[in-house]
Amino acid sequence: MSTTAANIETGAADPAGPRRTRTSGIDRALQILDHLQKEGRPATAYEIARAVRAPLSTIYVIVDDLVDKEMLDRTDGGLLWLGPRLYHYGLTYARSLDLLNVAVHEMHELARGSGETVQVCGRDGDDMVVLAMEEGLDHFQVTSRVGTRSPLNWTASGRLLVGHLPEAERLEIFGRCATASPTGRAETDKAQLSRSAATALEQGLSIQAGESDFSVACIAAPICDSQGACRATISIVVPDMKVTQKNPDLVALVKESARRIETRLGWRSAYRSGEKAPERQ
Repeated sequence: MSTTAANIETGAADPAGPRRTRTSGIDRALQILDHLQKEGRPATAYEIARAVRAPLSTIYVIVDDLVDKEMLDRTDGGLLWLGPRLYHYGLTYARSLDLLNVAVHEMHELARGSGETVQVCGRDGDDMVVLAMEEGLDHFQVTSRVGTRSPLNWTASGRLLVGHLPEAERLEIFGRCATASPTGRAETDKAQLSRSAATALEQGLSIQAGESDFSVACIAAPICDSQGACRATISIVVPDMKVTQKNPDLVALVKESARRIETRLGWRSAYRSGEKAPERQ
């Protein structure tokens, strides 16, 4: 049987015994792409094979196929990275997302109104991911760019993104993914994280300062659907000394932006909880 992308590894079924497991070529291709995304840097076929625990010969075959189809890009030194075809897929997918379209429009407005760096973030498994970003007028240096992934316990947005989940699920997630941050200040206790996540979502606000980066603070508000699930967040990233400033009031601005996104998507009634949704001046 030839080796193909449809079925790279096969195991013949033994009538007298259990069926052997197999990993399809599609699964292997996804493992390669997932590994590169997680690492955030180019890698050799050997490094990928070790990371995904696959035979090197199998990885070579799939990599060659993916390079031919522009799903991967190979440098002169043989390093492999995500290819241009994935970028075009991503653009098409992004255009289809009403949430992201509305949130990005509001992100630009908030950055202009506050003069600060604004991010829209979402959840991917155990990570928070920066989906979009607009830099502020002073170009305050923020290490997290579009595509950056961070453990959920490091960030204000990460906690909001799981705040709507049942307590048992929150505990399981934080018990699995909570890790120490570079500053050593991020909470890692799963019980405390679970409580703070639920409280933050209830209050519609989460603030962290110096937990993932020294002297950097994040003021985040949840974007919740009609069922109360946090689908994304919008946040202002500033030097930690600006968290309490009142001119402009950054906390009020980011909460108003989140409410406007929900209203435009039809997720929030303009008079939900007896409060009229704020109107832009």
